Amino acid sequence: MSETLSFTHRFQPGSTTGAAPLLLLHGTGGDENDLLPLGATLSPGAALLSPRGQVLEHGMPRFFRRLAEGVFDEADVRRRALELGAFIGQARQRYGLAAPVAVGYSNGANIAAALLLLQPEALAGAVLFRAMVPLSQPPAVELARKPVLMLSGLADPIVPASNSAKLSSQLIGAGADVTHTTLPTGHQLSQADIALARDWLAGLPQAIAA
Repeated sequence: MSETLSFTHRFQPGSTTGAAPLLLLHGTGGDENDLLPLGATLSPGAALLSPRGQVLEHGMPRFFRRLAEGVFDEADVRRRALELGAFIGQARQRYGLAAPVAVGYSNGANIAAALLLLQPEALAGAVLFRAMVPLSQPPAVELARKPVLMLSGLADPIVPASNSAKLSSQLIGAGADVTHTTLPTGHQLSQADIALARDWLAGLPQAIAA
């Protein structure tokens, strides 16, 4: 673990040429260790960069503040997303990384979506597990067919289907190449999520990792 950059984080160097580095973004209550096994499963041999969210909610790390369940402090979302973008730039320079593909779960997926809409150059693409709309009125942005996989749960008690559909529409409207799949599951990840994400990452163009 290193604490010399702006986020406490874990970094695991890659061992596979051509694999895009993954930016692993945990859910509420997670930390920089949580998604490392998932990242290694989704893209064996890829470099893994896993920061810890800097906001505490009842002692649980998050990437931005919320006012209530499903109600986000959008000013904080914007500020924290830009801070995360700055960290990515620092980490890329230190570790010699290409722009990463974000892999975010729940709160981590939401900050990844915000980063796509606020600072798209920070990411090469994103896998968004159980994401919600992070910004009700995002700025105009050009995502230039940036690849995004959204995986939602049909029985998710936290993310309404209408909300995830709105996020998909926002990203498509900004020019992203979005694949949005809703699985017969809840908020937790399933083996189907992992299989779909692994296959999607394996199919990314080699240019993503250049």
